[in-house]
Amino acid sequence: MIGFPLLRVRVEESSLTTQVFMNNAPPISPAINATVTLVTGQLSPGESEQQRFARILARPEFKTLKAVFDGLNVAPSLMLAAIVTTNSYQMFLAKVGYRVVVVQQIHENDCYFRLGPKGGIRAVLPVHDTATYSTMVTLVNYDSTVTTTLNAVDFYDDLLAEFKTRLMSRSGNNI
Repeated sequence: MIGFPLLRVRVEESSLTTQVFMNNAPPISPAINATVTLVTGQLSPGESEQQRFARILARPEFKTLKAVFDGLNVAPSLMLAAIVTTNSYQMFLAKVGYRVVVVQQIHENDCYFRLGPKGGIRAVLPVHDTATYSTMVTLVNYDSTVTTTLNAVDFYDDLLAEFKTRLMSRSGNNI
């Protein structure tokens, strides 16, 4: 699993500026400890942080991650703040109010019969891995849980790490 440095972030209500403090980092002078924008000033001209988030998420390589985000039914501003302050997929889901239930196996076809409030499943999100000829299924449930397998957790950890890297760096500006 890929992790991120642990960050504490303060989001001001008047704007989306944040103050970032690295835990376990050497002390820095108060002059350096200044408020910075989420992406360290790398926004395209006229683009808000929310627009940048949506633009990077819309890329083909993040299609499966976008499907999960859409299934969660959480405000983009909350997701943005959660991504900045977490270092794993499970921590991200916890920050947006979802508990992860890891099971050994999920049969995709069986899940479609349980779609809807009556069956308890909000979204069935399969990822077909052509390299291993396997399918990783993630279920977003109405009871604020996400049911998935360990392989899917690892897959989304890596994908979220790549998304966060693009979001927080200049490479996110490339089309």
